[in-house]
Amino acid sequence: MIKLIVVGKIKEKYFTDAIKEYEKRLSKYTKLNIVEVADCGIEELDKSLRIEKDAIMKHLSLRDYIILLDVKGQEMTSVEMAKVMADREMNNSNITFIIGGSNGFHQDIYNIAKEKWSFSKLTFPHQLFRIMFLEQLYRTYKIRNNEKYHK
Repeated sequence: MIKLIVVGKIKEKYFTDAIKEYEKRLSKYTKLNIVEVADCGIEELDKSLRIEKDAIMKHLSLRDYIILLDVKGQEMTSVEMAKVMADREMNNSNITFIIGGSNGFHQDIYNIAKEKWSFSKLTFPHQLFRIMFLEQLYRTYKIRNNEKYHK
């Protein structure tokens, strides 16, 4: 099972439509659970990160293999991601990805993560990145199953 915990809500219909499309496509390969937690919106950084951390922690279990999607993480190609995902799924029944808010993660979240992955050194809007992640996750399953995927 793949769990995706995200800080922030999606309001725009065109983003929610794209997310639903990738959820549907991914259902052929894996169970996907997307959990949204509120973006704190408090200007005091420490307090904001603490509140978001507490909200994230409520959705984690001891069996979760946690991967942060973070600009400070390891970059890889789609083929490399497919190989890494195959390995992680072979050894872990629950893989949890977390997309943080605009301020990143509280240190406690960094401390419990097994890995950090980055898609780029560029900054992306939260809503768009969620779709990009789901697309890449879908692509990894297509690659692993030797299925054709339009490039």
